[in-house]
Amino acid sequence: MTNRWLLPDHIADSLPTQARQIEEVRRALLDTANSYGFELVMPPLVEHLDSLLIGAGAQSGSALDLQTFKLVDQQSGRSLGVRADITPQVARIDAHLLNRQGLTRLCYCGSVLHTRPASPHASREPLQFGAEIYGHAGLEADLEIMQLALASLGVGGVTDCVIDLSSVGIVQALLKEHQVDAAAQAFIYEALATKDASALLANPSIASDLRTALVCVQSLYGGVDVLDKARATLPQTNAIHAALNDLSWLVKHLIADGVLAESMRFDLSDLGGYGYYTGVRFAVYSPSSQDALARGGRYDEVGSVFGRKRPAVGFSLDIKSLVESAKPHTRKASIRAPWRSDASLRLAVSSLRASGETVICVLPGHESEADEFACDRELVQVGGQWVVKSLSFLEGLT
Repeated sequence: MTNRWLLPDHIADSLPTQARQIEEVRRALLDTANSYGFELVMPPLVEHLDSLLIGAGAQSGSALDLQTFKLVDQQSGRSLGVRADITPQVARIDAHLLNRQGLTRLCYCGSVLHTRPASPHASREPLQFGAEIYGHAGLEADLEIMQLALASLGVGGVTDCVIDLSSVGIVQALLKEHQVDAAAQAFIYEALATKDASALLANPSIASDLRTALVCVQSLYGGVDVLDKARATLPQTNAIHAALNDLSWLVKHLIADGVLAESMRFDLSDLGGYGYYTGVRFAVYSPSSQDALARGGRYDEVGSVFGRKRPAVGFSLDIKSLVESAKPHTRKASIRAPWRSDASLRLAVSSLRASGETVICVLPGHESEADEFACDRELVQVGGQWVVKSLSFLEGLT
């Protein structure tokens, strides 16, 4: 007989301590985004499949397509998808519902569902938080998104970050120059993702000078000096120069913000993840996590499927992974109070809770039980008045 309490693989409950930490971080992240001027939106969990799969993600077998659960709407007969990523939904809101002419800053937070885990230990139900800027093509928007991503990780307790930078514009420029067809492009993307230089060199359907350039791109990873190596070794085209200049501009301004050059890395052949990116991409890591804690970049084509193409850049993170990677949280300090049917006691408890305190009323018979709240004070009656005393003070009296 099947145990009904068992959950599917890579799906888990969040128990009290973890759930409290996740919720505290969620609130702090939304407050941080709000302090930058981002407006909160709440897209639905399910919508028409063709709205969820955009850009390269609309292709059968793409990363986004493979991660999306699909079902049939019993009312309309249309194919629906359970969102695997919220970015396409926010693009739809910007393009079709808000339809603003100027700059729009939007943030969101909600669960997404993946058909399979992104890594061996990842959840298939991440709690995705993200922020996106629409309407500005300049690098100022890219920089602001990176600043907010780093600030968000700091809010979650992660400060020792390493940021990986890349630009899909470099590989895209090479493929466009050689007019590579879809089949060859898919092969190239796979070879670059697996760092398989021998496969690139052995493929006769790829022009020899393109093979050489791609192998060169594949070797360009490391510190900030990678950008100088790229300028010296890659084909001298305007598009490649523009992509490298964008990365250099961001490095300069990130360093001015206090990000150490030693904490920046580059992989100019990195094309992993969802296929809607069009420019600079980034991923932020922590030494305590094998997987990226935040990912983002520019995706100017994201609104095209909704009939309104305009500049866009954003990032997202999984709050559950962020909480797991952060330093352990301490238990929340709180006040212990007796349970009595006493109007003055109830008033004292209500006043303390209204001021932001956590007050735990100990029910009869449960005086010795412990929970996740660290009661360091107690509400006691002194001279007919209910006052808060530290437990250490009370223990000293006994």
